[in-house]
Amino acid sequence: MKHRELGNSSLEVSPLCIGGNVFGWTIDQAASFRVLDAALDGGLNFIDTADMYSRWVEGHTGGESETIIGKWLNQNGKRDQVVIATKLGFDMGNGKKGLSKARITQAVDESLSRLQTDVIDLYQAHTDDQETPLEETLAAFGDLIKAGKVKAIGASNYTGPRLEAALQISATHGLPKYESLQPHYNLVYRKDYEETLEPVCRTHNVGVIPYYSLASGFLSGKYRSKADTEGKARGGGVQQYLNDKGFAVLKALDEIAKAHKSRPAVVSLAWLIARPSITSPIASATSVEQLEDLVAATSLQLSAGDIEQLNAASAY
Repeated sequence: MKHRELGNSSLEVSPLCIGGNVFGWTIDQAASFRVLDAALDGGLNFIDTADMYSRWVEGHTGGESETIIGKWLNQNGKRDQVVIATKLGFDMGNGKKGLSKARITQAVDESLSRLQTDVIDLYQAHTDDQETPLEETLAAFGDLIKAGKVKAIGASNYTGPRLEAALQISATHGLPKYESLQPHYNLVYRKDYEETLEPVCRTHNVGVIPYYSLASGFLSGKYRSKADTEGKARGGGVQQYLNDKGFAVLKALDEIAKAHKSRPAVVSLAWLIARPSITSPIASATSVEQLEDLVAATSLQLSAGDIEQLNAASAY
């Protein structure tokens, strides 16, 4: 599998990234290990997680996903074969939130401990912190890079103007720049990224690793009515797509998948992978069978006609 350079960093990543939000949430440690093993065997070397995964689950405090990944790394001895990305910034309780120098200094050590590693390949600001000057945040990240705790940095959930401001500050003050952006982007949620973020990323060669690549599973085709969403962990997030536009996208996915003897999820991810500004879409799998679709997406070559059909069906 051919790897892609993430921004201007030295990180070489697979064209699809494994989302770690499900580890310790919808699948337990044993199932997580199976998915991670299958991902690595399938050529996917890029794993994304965050300190707050899965704090939203009753009885969880955050760090559950990082902890599982850390145990997996410790068990298999293949740390040098994977690119580990994690994030900080959301509220972890007890005042642990934001992107101040103090919080970054504390959070990185906590993540390193859970991940059982000496270095985080990509350390990301999970959300913008407008109460902390961008200079302070970027300088603190720079200290981590100098200390050898982090190789590269990225941003998530930034607006276009704030990302542009951060990049300008990095250039002006000689601080490390965000080499990646993690935005919400998929076939049924295109407007925000394409209008305000993509131009910034292309101008500054920022790698893009979109989340919700399958729109909480909607683009897999398994949710086609409200009844299909009931009792599902992500069902609530899917219902917003059960409309004329969503069904038009599914129709196009069905037709293209049939032509390629593939599946809607594979086609959805292949559409993202084919977009010039995208480096590595993030998608999660709760089983080895689901993981096979992610691997298959990296080799599916959509025609110009396929892409045009999907663009038209999902136009905003």
